[in-house]
Formats: sequence, structure tokens, C-alpha cells
Amino acid sequence: MTMLLKEWKINKLLHLMVLPSLIYVLIYKYGPIAGIVIAFKKYYPVKGIWHSPWIGWDNFQYVLLLSDTPRVVANTLVIACWKIVCGLIAPILTALLLNEVRKSLFRRTFQTLVYFPHFLSWIILSGILIELLSPNAGIVNHVLGWLGIKPIFFLGDNRWFKFTLVASDVWKEFGFGTIVYLAALTNINPSLYEAAEVDGANRWRQTWHITLPGMIPIVVLLATLSLGNVLNAGFDQVFNLYSPAVYESGDIIDTFVYRLGLQQYQYGVATAVGLFKSGVSLVLISISYYAAYRFANYRIF
Repeated sequence: MTMLLKEWKINKLLHLMVLPSLIYVLIYKYGPIAGIVIAFKKYYPVKGIWHSPWIGWDNFQYVLLLSDTPRVVANTLVIACWKIVCGLIAPILTALLLNEVRKSLFRRTFQTLVYFPHFLSWIILSGILIELLSPNAGIVNHVLGWLGIKPIFFLGDNRWFKFTLVASDVWKEFGFGTIVYLAALTNINPSLYEAAEVDGANRWRQTWHITLPGMIPIVVLLATLSLGNVLNAGFDQVFNLYSPAVYESGDIIDTFVYRLGLQQYQYGVATAVGLFKSGVSLVLISISYYAAYRFANYRIF
């Protein structure tokens, strides 16, 4: 206890700086956890949470019997997994290509351009994509028309909607990942390249035997940590881009919960779905952190 008081006196200003963030987390992150009891009740807003009748596991059973549930879960897993895979491959390839560029001005300009979409919200980007991908006036379909390809309804065709979601997400986020991998490349000892060049290795051989092995630790770390996002297919993106025409291919757990809770007023059912997702996500995040510790020696403390 004495040590804690001494530590507090030494770093009291730092603790005071953290205090607003702590209050925010307690109120807006931990406070709403009490509301999960709605998942086990027939919730009536006029009665409130505590006076609504208990119904046990009925909400969960109702969700499992819904015909839309398997499709929604499948869409979430497919979209999230493709985003994880493509979100790893694209920045790795971009970082490798940029690592070979010797013109610093070109490198900095390209990095700025690909990093910029990361700072834009999906509300802004969805408006841009809707205009670009319009089957009638969009520039993408105009280009396809010049190539002799019929217009494609990217945001209204179930055959193309998943692809559009994954491609646009990669376009938005791969610039941030590229910077992470470029930072990892700076830790590779330059003498390794010099020794390889003396031994007659060309640029491809140097990349294969030096650059890629040097990136493996950060690749393994980011890949394992991304396991916790298997059930997060991107609510902001999907919500701003989808429509009833593509529910079959684009409806995910988060948008399903939104419609159940805020449009159909089935608060207990929506809470049950959200609680189930949170439980599975907790397990996946725990596994991912253990894997990151096991294979990449990553620690959160």
C-alpha cells in the first residue's frame, strides 16, 4: 500500500491525465454491459429493463430458428475472412514494391495517396463509391463499356456485392498496413543485402531470402491478432453500401442486429444476437492473443 501511494505521488499528474479517458471507458464501455439482461427478457420500453418479464433462453432459441440466421452468419464469415486475407496480402506486396523504389519523392507521394483513404469515414467513401460504381453514370462502368463489357451493378448485384465490399475495404486500409510493413523492413540489417550481393544474388533472390524472412514476425503477429475480427465484417461499410436487393449476399450480423433492434423493435432478440457475437469474439480474441504470444512473442503488458 505504501508503494502504491508513493507511486501515485510521483506520477499523480500522469494519473490525472488518464482520468478523463478512464471515466469515458467506465461510462460508455462498461456501463452499458448491464443492459445484456435484455437478452433474457421480453423487453418493453415502457416497463424498463428491470420490470420487463424474464423469458430465459427464448430469445436465443428464436434467433436459431430464424431462416435468415445461417445466411447472415455465413456472409459475415466469408466477408470478414476475405478482408483479413486480402488485407494482409495487399500491403505486403505494396511494401515490397515500394522497398525497391529508389526515388524518395515518388515513394513519399505514393505513400501519402494510398494512406489518405484510411482517414476518411465510410459515410464519405460510400458516397464516392456509389457515384463511381453507378451502372449508368459511374466512371468504372464507362471504362468497362470502352472495353466492350456490359455495365455491372456492383452495389445491387448479389454476384458482385461481396467482391465490392472486400475490394473497397482493401483500398481504404492497405495504405496503413503498408506503412507498418515498411517500418518492419527498416529493421532488416543492410549488411545482409551487401553480403547477398557479393554472393551474386539478384534483387529477386534478396527479396525471397532476406526481405520476406525479415517480415515474417510482423506478418505472423498481425495475422494472429486479426483472428479476433472474424465476426466483424465492417458494419459502417456494409450499412452505407447495402440495400434490400443485396441482403442475400451482404447482410451481416451487425446489420441484422440493427434491423432487429432499431427497425423491428425486437430489442431482446437483437441483444441476444449481439451477446452471442460478443461471446464468440471474446473466445477468438483470447485465442489470437495467445497465438500472438506463442508464435510472435507478443505481450500486451
